[in-house]
Amino acid sequence: MPDTPITVIGGGLAGTEAAWQIARRGIPVVLCEMKPERKSPAHHSDQMAELVCSNSLRGAGLNNAVGLLKEELRRLGSLFIACADKTAIPAGGALAVAREEFAAAVTEAVEHHPLIDVVRGEVRQLPRQGWTVVASGPLTSDALAEDIRRLTGERHLYFYDAIAPIVEAESIDLTIAWRASRHDRGGKDYINCPLDRDTYLKLVAELVAAEKVPTRDFEKAVHFEGCMPIEVLAERGEMTLAFGPFKPVGLPDPRTGREPFAVVQLRQDDRSGELYNMVGCQTKLTWPEQRRIFRMIPGLEQARFARLGSMHRNTFINAPRCLNRWLQLNEAPHLLFAGQITGVEGYVESAACGYLAGCFVSDLARDRQPLPPPPTTALGALLTHLQESDPADFQPMNVTYGLFPPLERKIRKRSEKRLALAERALRDLDAWAGRPPADS
Repeated sequence: MPDTPITVIGGGLAGTEAAWQIARRGIPVVLCEMKPERKSPAHHSDQMAELVCSNSLRGAGLNNAVGLLKEELRRLGSLFIACADKTAIPAGGALAVAREEFAAAVTEAVEHHPLIDVVRGEVRQLPRQGWTVVASGPLTSDALAEDIRRLTGERHLYFYDAIAPIVEAESIDLTIAWRASRHDRGGKDYINCPLDRDTYLKLVAELVAAEKVPTRDFEKAVHFEGCMPIEVLAERGEMTLAFGPFKPVGLPDPRTGREPFAVVQLRQDDRSGELYNMVGCQTKLTWPEQRRIFRMIPGLEQARFARLGSMHRNTFINAPRCLNRWLQLNEAPHLLFAGQITGVEGYVESAACGYLAGCFVSDLARDRQPLPPPPTTALGALLTHLQESDPADFQPMNVTYGLFPPLERKIRKRSEKRLALAERALRDLDAWAGRPPADS
């Protein structure tokens, strides 16, 4: 058993998960987290595993790939999913968490593990030797990002991510808005604000014309499609929002019995139900413009914003070009990368990548060849994305059933096909997880 600690850089979702998995395997860990000495523009708390965007971990069922990924992590003993289940709050068919309780649960678990030594302070340069997991996240500090760029030879590999506002529940007018989940699935977990055609079109026009926070001159704004700023969507056409995040399908207004022209949904953001996140309203509008325009939404005329939206840079490397199948950097194999900096997108995917890096580096530190998960699993699908994507056009991506190998038998119905993919994945995962332990 190695007695030299493995270093993990970054106390986010991937870093804490990697450190936890290494420690579970009996290897000491030094976990480096720059907060509270330094925070990125999007971070506010001193806790590790802070969720800076939505508090939703997305779908919980096996009908979507991220639901399968969560079930795989649950079966494998993930710290991330254990804390998420512990701090879950109502969110219809999704898994959402009380963000502060979630971060506190992860932080407490990591800080109290006897094999994990948490060191607070910024890491400005990658270690030149010793097993290390780099999980510095999409908000990697400038100094460390520059060192990574020097080592990989890659430049301009970043995109922008936008954060949605959070509204105080008491300031929402429930004589206009109403509580319901789409198609009545999962109870009345969302607050829904109706828009008629005229109000909707005026809102779209204001979003397009509004003052935005400018991009810095030396940076090109490349947005991730899954988290596009609302004003960018509005610029694509006046009906884009009505068929996207503001679609009214399955949300009849109880006052009329009919679906409105469009609906703005708000999702509970804390356990007590005092804060609600504006679904799909991530934005780079200036704060005064946010207050003005979002108060045009019926039911939000007197909205009090606990947090306004913002924009931050997300850094990632060209994984197909830079990493091997065990997430090791080709130019420096003692370095493994994990989380969003590798080009996976989403909270669950980041934690899952941290899980894999923790497993892989534990095996490598024992001079044992890691065994990657089967490509038929959601974990394996993430690795497929990182290993087999075209490096000339590599972009961050969520896990999706489109990454999975096809079934041996053809199934036409989409829901049945996805369930069959999930059942195959879990069978193969259980067989993979049942391999003999490293010291047997």
